[in-house]
Amino acid sequence: MNAEHAHLRDESLPSLRELGLDLISITSRQRWVTMLLPPIAMLGYVGAASFDYWKLAVLSVMVLSFVTYGSTSHDLVHRTLGLSAAMSDLWLSLIELGSLRSGTAYRLTHLHHHRRTLADDDIEASSVRGTWVGSLIDGVTMQPRLWIWAWRHEKRYRLRLGFEAAGIVALISMAAGAMRWTSVPAVYVGLVIGGSWVFPLVTVYIPHVAGATDPIRQTRLFRGLAIRIIGAEHLYHLEHHLYPAVPHHNWPQLAARLDPHFCRLGVEPVLGRINHG
Repeated sequence: MNAEHAHLRDESLPSLRELGLDLISITSRQRWVTMLLPPIAMLGYVGAASFDYWKLAVLSVMVLSFVTYGSTSHDLVHRTLGLSAAMSDLWLSLIELGSLRSGTAYRLTHLHHHRRTLADDDIEASSVRGTWVGSLIDGVTMQPRLWIWAWRHEKRYRLRLGFEAAGIVALISMAAGAMRWTSVPAVYVGLVIGGSWVFPLVTVYIPHVAGATDPIRQTRLFRGLAIRIIGAEHLYHLEHHLYPAVPHHNWPQLAARLDPHFCRLGVEPVLGRINHG
């Protein structure tokens, strides 16, 4: 198992093998749907915006933001889609480039976050100790800061980081140049950049517990029907931190198998109850 898949767990928790290795398996259909959702959302924006269906265009970018950070890009970062490492990294770079972010910086800083959760050098979780308003403000500069951290700390990836940064600048420049004919690309740039500003709030401030050092209490346990609906079955942050080798498709099953152990360890859920069955 890859180093990034080694979970930082309490020894009283079962191993992934004990929970069931079926949790790391997905179907070919699930893999293809996950990989194709981001480009479909991008094309959805282009089509809707071109015909002045702006509500649908904005919705397409919202979907893009959700399925990249919450699903597709996140699975590619952890290489849980059953692709080769090279293909996972290439697809991650392309998808994140389409969202005007560096896929390599995302991967490097996120894996560091898993290794050093909430430590002083955990750049991804830097906003956890402030306020929710501060986390939104933090989001304005988060993407450049992640890239700078990766550039400084992961020198062997500098060429890839440089290409991705150049690609982002080129896409923004082309969108600005196209303003003479159409505002569609420029609006897209504004939407995806603005959308990325909420990530520290949604993925750092809300799910993590500042100051906690125990792996099973550094991240909140979410339960309840309302949470499942609002989070579209993605608010399983504690389960993911403990078992990052499990793709997002299987987080609900992972949660169900862990519930008896969480109950035994006295882990209290947020906005719901643990299912004892």
